[in-house]
Amino acid sequence: MLKLFKENIRIALGSIRTQLLRTVLTVMIIAIGITALVSILTVVSALENTISSDFASMGANTFNIKQYENTTRNRGGGEREIINPIVSYPEAVAFKNKYKYPFTETSLSFTATSGAEVKFESSKTDPENTIVGVDEFFMTNSGLETSAGRNFTGFDIDNNAYVCVVGSDFEKGLLKDVNPIDKIISIRGAKFKVIGVLKEKGSTFGNSQDLRVLIPIQLARSLFTAPNINYTVSVMVGKKELLDQAIDNANSTMRRVRKLSPVEDNNFGIVRSDDLINRILGITQYLGLASWLIGIITVLGSSIALMNIMIVSVTERTREIGVRKALGAKKTTIAIQFFIETLLIGQLGGLVGIIFGILIGFGIATAMDFAFVIPWGAIIAAFITSFIVAIASGLYPAIKAAVLDPIEALRYE
Repeated sequence: MLKLFKENIRIALGSIRTQLLRTVLTVMIIAIGITALVSILTVVSALENTISSDFASMGANTFNIKQYENTTRNRGGGEREIINPIVSYPEAVAFKNKYKYPFTETSLSFTATSGAEVKFESSKTDPENTIVGVDEFFMTNSGLETSAGRNFTGFDIDNNAYVCVVGSDFEKGLLKDVNPIDKIISIRGAKFKVIGVLKEKGSTFGNSQDLRVLIPIQLARSLFTAPNINYTVSVMVGKKELLDQAIDNANSTMRRVRKLSPVEDNNFGIVRSDDLINRILGITQYLGLASWLIGIITVLGSSIALMNIMIVSVTERTREIGVRKALGAKKTTIAIQFFIETLLIGQLGGLVGIIFGILIGFGIATAMDFAFVIPWGAIIAAFITSFIVAIASGLYPAIKAAVLDPIEALRYE
């Protein structure tokens, strides 16, 4: 049996060499479909890996209490728009004072402005810096670390010290060529001493995370007095197994702060950091489905092309088939011979498509600064797809070759 299998492979390779150009074109048609599939899945995998890495620093044991975005609910067949009230400063403070769940740290923060100008000596930045009012727990709860200097202390926050922590871009711009620690920068006329520099975070959805300045929350409230400021309450749970109970407790605490009756729905949002990751990763699944659709359409075309070349091959080798049958070859032997030839062409196309797909995916991931990972799932899917294409394309030509009448085949010119 093994000897017969080797002989069939040898005959298949000989046939491929005989019709080299036609085989190459067929292989490339299959490869295009596999390339489309693998390259898109590679980019999607890189995107998912990047998102997971970016949000992993937030910690899966963190949740935020904030205002919901506008939502709609069906009421009597129609839709009513529901707008939750902002989380005001008194509410945020009241929650922090009332929420005493074990192994938790509560942080209050708000974005004061996204268009601040920062000055240092005679230089100044463009008005594109984000100023965030924070307390001493904000950096820990947000997964932020300093590359130089230190975090805020309780003393800094309680005494409204004029100190700040700046994003990493300040080391490349306003505070370039100097040690930023202990330098004095000016924001809206107020002078702050730099006590720390954040590690580089890059951009998230086009918004730079490194052009921000963190200042004590009370100073931020005095410098930026816009109405209806929306605060974010962030809670980190020390033990992950207590997260669900901590969220339930936070929910009941915030309902008491807002004086909601038992029959009223929540008018605030509790967002877990891992929920945010899962929602974003859910979006990437649509990209994966799109890649499968593109791949299937292209592979369908390649399977038709492969079936066509094998039917032509059977027609061209009719006399050869007749000779083999006259010498005693069985139907299964003839069918297996053509089937193996189809499988070889299909797997060659799959291999070429996988290589091209990974290279293209790697190039796109590198260009878009995604964390590249080898897409084993895409590779396995491509092998399976090319195998199925080969089976589907080779079945009919193999059967056609096997059932040829040997006498008619020998008479074929």
